[in-house]
Amino acid sequence: QVQLVEAGGGLVQPGGSLRLSCAASGFTFSSGYGYWYRQAPGKPREWVALLTSGGTTNYAGAVKGRFTITRDNAKNTVYLQMAGHTFDDTAVYHCPVVLNGDDYWGHGPLVNVSS
Repeated sequence: QVQLVEAGGGLVQPGGSLRLSCAASGFTFSSGYGYWYRQAPGKPREWVALLTSGGTTNYAGAVKGRFTITRDNAKNTVYLQMAGHTFDDTAVYHCPVVLNGDDYWGHGPLVNVSS
């Protein structure tokens, strides 16, 4: 059974930085894809970042150049380093995984950008 433990959210000022983490059990990030998604209040969920098993990354235009997705294979954890926060970054962030055709989602930390 896949379990995801996401952490690192909180209150941050505009222009500030936060790092989110996502530790998995039942799924190995180095063998699959790591994703980050987010859902802002009243808005649909949107894809944020991708990290392939081979280490290729890709980012949504809204976060490119500000967010970085990385992986620690020893800890089986994916991270999202965020910088230069804007109010539009306020959202619940998730790191879903797909295993055998099923997708798994954690509860997701809230990132609240506020002055």
